[in-house]
Amino acid sequence: PEEGTSLIPPTNAVKLLHLLFLSTFWGMQIWVTFVAGRLGRLPRHTYGFIQRELCPYYFHIGSTCAFLNLTLFAHTWLWLKESYPPIVVFFVCVAVSALNAQWFGQATSDIAADMHRIERGRGLGQEVGLFAGEACRELRASDPSYGQLARQLALYRAASALCNLCCIACNGFSLYYLAAHLSAL
Repeated sequence: PEEGTSLIPPTNAVKLLHLLFLSTFWGMQIWVTFVAGRLGRLPRHTYGFIQRELCPYYFHIGSTCAFLNLTLFAHTWLWLKESYPPIVVFFVCVAVSALNAQWFGQATSDIAADMHRIERGRGLGQEVGLFAGEACRELRASDPSYGQLARQLALYRAASALCNLCCIACNGFSLYYLAAHLSAL
């Protein structure tokens, strides 16, 4: 730090909290993105119901962790001269995770629920696996409102996945930055 400033290096407790929030978010992201969806073979509607219930928690916990990471880093680590790239990365992570939690995640859940109601009315949704069968493809072709919902769902899922991958990249960079700046193990 510059002489005459009141900035002090972070305490070990603050460093631990920062690492705890960063690793919690990273671990959740890896589990939810790459592992959880591949476990078990559930009927589509059951899997969709579980996702609609758990994803809002995942998105909001992730946003909270991202915000706390930014806050802890900005508040205590600005005395490092090379701290600006991580600040930008943490800010991007907060913005993208909040966007996912407040908009894309909720819209995806709402559209999926609407589609499930239509499918249940036609006796569909108990197929095992994530991809719709021939009956759902026929329903998309025959019911314009269902087809529109399916297109919207694909768009929002893609946007949500991009937000999630952006946060994974931000947290991966942040973990790399922290590891590169360890003074001792």
